[in-house]
Amino acid sequence: MKFLELAKDRYSVRKFDTRPVEDEKIASILEAAKVAPTAANRQPQKIYVLKSEESRKKLAEVCTCTFDAPVIFVIAYDKDAAWQNRLMPGYCSGETDASIVCTHMMLQAWDEGIGSCWVGWFSSDQVKEALGLGENIVVSAILPVGYPAEDAAPGPMHLSYKDDEDMVEFM
Repeated sequence: MKFLELAKDRYSVRKFDTRPVEDEKIASILEAAKVAPTAANRQPQKIYVLKSEESRKKLAEVCTCTFDAPVIFVIAYDKDAAWQNRLMPGYCSGETDASIVCTHMMLQAWDEGIGSCWVGWFSSDQVKEALGLGENIVVSAILPVGYPAEDAAPGPMHLSYKDDEDMVEFM
């Protein structure tokens, strides 16, 4: 599939069937994360793969948007490892880096026939506490993944886009 077709075809899956995600597909998704670009190639991302019922349940206690997915990726970054821009005091690349990584994962999952939903509705501190993550870790995104349920469908806004003139300005 060509990239633009893949990007347009992919949608946020919020209902998964019960089939497990094969380890080789998880490995492929993690490979996409590994090759994602990061600022100064610092690679501050930390990816936690929640496969056990116990770990997914711990997360579900602090995040209501796990959708009973068979696998959940928690994408975070180590704030001590992220690039700091001296020209923009206080700027840390971690959030941007983790977002790029998550995007690569989401698109690779779809290419593998695996649905996902980018979740941002959570407290990083609560997730860190529930999963026992380090103090220097910042949770950036949660990515429940699995095979879409037979009746899964794109949301009503899936094909709604701004007009080019509202988004792009040539200078």
